[in-house]
Amino acid sequence: MKPPSTRLSALPVGVALIGFLLLAVAGPAYRLGLLALETAYGVMRWGAYVGAAAIIAGLILGTLAYRQKKGLATTLALTGVVLGLVAVIPTYAWQRRLRTAPPIQDLTTDLDNPPAFVAIAPLRTGADVALDRAPLLVTQQRDGYPDLAPVTLSLPPDRVFNRALDVIQRLGWETVDSDQAAGRIEATDTSAWFGFKDDVVVRVTPWGTGARVDVRSVSRLRRNDGGEGAQRIRDFLDALQAD
Repeated sequence: MKPPSTRLSALPVGVALIGFLLLAVAGPAYRLGLLALETAYGVMRWGAYVGAAAIIAGLILGTLAYRQKKGLATTLALTGVVLGLVAVIPTYAWQRRLRTAPPIQDLTTDLDNPPAFVAIAPLRTGADVALDRAPLLVTQQRDGYPDLAPVTLSLPPDRVFNRALDVIQRLGWETVDSDQAAGRIEATDTSAWFGFKDDVVVRVTPWGTGARVDVRSVSRLRRNDGGEGAQRIRDFLDALQAD
């Protein structure tokens, strides 16, 4: 069989770059209002399809070039495979999370008495997700995220409150309001790619000689976040306890 030319072996690289470009523009195009959310998701999927095509082509052409000892052609084809993986893996991981994570947009460490939003509530006008928690959420969260629970620290509440503010800043959330007397901190976490906004309220209450910390994370957009809300709460509590 005739070995592939160097130009042909470079084809997977070009295809993979197209796939990566589709993946890269999906989020910013949605943030700028150029694409609806479902359309942006579709662009992501097409980026993965194109990336997969680059992987297949790269493997075939790379194998042929390798057998004919065409070093440059082999390198170009395998570069296309690597770039194709870059286009495929993020979308694959995202789709996998969507399939496995419960579609819950309102998560809390206190199912009986969730922390309440005060300052952020007016900012959520027009949001898809209401702040009134439906009773079904309790069962869904217990089944889907049984690990979410409050933490207690053997520190005075005021120190825990200030530590929570520091953690929020380090995580890159925008602090909207902090009321130390009420033990309440409200913040918004905006995703870097799509610009999704998720609101968080932290409640610090005296607990024996220490303090108890509860967290609630609520999306503004009715979507399956792939477990990001639960992970947001875990990240905050882990960082709070690690300080």
